[in-house]
Amino acid sequence: MNKEKIALLVDSGTDVPQELVEQYGMYMIPLQIIYKDRIYTDKVDITPEEVYEGLAVEIPSTSLPDGETITNIFEKIKTDGYEKVLAVTISSGLSGTYNVVRLIAEEFEGLETYVLDTKNIGIGSGLQAIEAAKLIEAGHSWNEIKTTLTANVGKAKVYFNVATLEYLQKGGRIGLVASILGNALKLNPIISCNGEGVYHTVAKARGRKKSLEKTFDLVKAFIGDHKKFVLAVAQGQAVEEAEAFYAKLKEQFPQAEKIYFGTISPALVVHTGPGLLGIGIQLLD
Repeated sequence: MNKEKIALLVDSGTDVPQELVEQYGMYMIPLQIIYKDRIYTDKVDITPEEVYEGLAVEIPSTSLPDGETITNIFEKIKTDGYEKVLAVTISSGLSGTYNVVRLIAEEFEGLETYVLDTKNIGIGSGLQAIEAAKLIEAGHSWNEIKTTLTANVGKAKVYFNVATLEYLQKGGRIGLVASILGNALKLNPIISCNGEGVYHTVAKARGRKKSLEKTFDLVKAFIGDHKKFVLAVAQGQAVEEAEAFYAKLKEQFPQAEKIYFGTISPALVVHTGPGLLGIGIQLLD
């Protein structure tokens, strides 16, 4: 149904579950994970588990792939017969991917490109990418797709819980999340992205259990009276809690069109550390 030959390009920080990347034939810009002695490619030659195992020894940094790698992806898209590229990236407030892709796209001949700044991270961005894939598959026009996705940026949300703020601090991604007292008082912040796409604390709770209950309340409040929406649970070394949360969402929101379940990307592990539980919501009405 893809009459306008639109390719979908996402960055690996969007955490789109691998089976959906394959199902919709998404192209992927892999973030890089940089250790002192070598550089790994996100989701390609390193797993979240390997990052966790090494955190005690070294906290790596992350970065974009070089321009050449991104240009090669554009070349591949063109060779594969596409004429337009819809690129969905994590928040420009948290990563340089959006700007780099935009600049490369402007110079690249033979493809019309639109880059969507999701103002989100992880599955909060991923749900917007999945929505884009469905719009392309349903045969919507290029202009319709751009308009719909841009309008829906504010209708996507991610809430996540981290076991410690240490990694957000060390990665310089702490944004507006105040960390000084948090660790001392065992206060678990619930973090989201604000309108500018920067991390901020939405709520605090004492202890993990309360924090997850509060997260559930936030999800419920964000859904409000909406009838059409999808949900997602993404976890990093928090499988049991994630499965319990997934079951609770299924029970409380039987009307959800879909509830995805997945693991966060190695690149996000670097910034959040172990014990991460993220909930994504995309309103569709």
